[in-house]
Amino acid sequence: MSESRRARDLDLLDAVDAFKREPFAQPVWRVCREGRDPTLGAASQSRWCNGTFDILYTSLARDGALAEIHALLSLQPVFPSKLAAYAHRLAVDAKETLRLADLPALATLGVDTARYRERDYAQTQAIADAAYFLGFDGLIAPCARHECLNAMLFTDRLAPDAILVEETEAEPIDWRAWRKAQARGAD
Repeated sequence: MSESRRARDLDLLDAVDAFKREPFAQPVWRVCREGRDPTLGAASQSRWCNGTFDILYTSLARDGALAEIHALLSLQPVFPSKLAAYAHRLAVDAKETLRLADLPALATLGVDTARYRERDYAQTQAIADAAYFLGFDGLIAPCARHECLNAMLFTDRLAPDAILVEETEAEPIDWRAWRKAQARGAD
């Protein structure tokens, strides 16, 4: 074990392992820049990844996927106006998914749900790491930026054909129009 790697919390491992492993086979949405394969995951320091495994972030709702990427892009000093991004609809067929379908489920695993929208990822990263360690192939959890669920898939735990781009063409994203539509919906 490397010096930077902390031991896993045995109580958290037991709590995650107590969840049923569920099949997850339905369409999801993924937003990525032009030219990127939307089925490729990557290791990252993010809400559901501590950088030690590849993960593919998707959402069960198109606006959920857009809201997540918009929040990330909004962290930059200037929103990137020239970025060509596309929404892709993917077909997913996972066999052993951890479903944390609501905030009370997250709370049972130690997540401070009152602060879930914030960028404090320590506990959610620990949950995802435990799920990955225990052999889950992904997890379903509430989106922090939109009223929907997200699906985070551990790409090396899935069959090569478990994530496929659906036949429909990718939709180019007009961020300005999307922000206006979101603002109208909030009124």
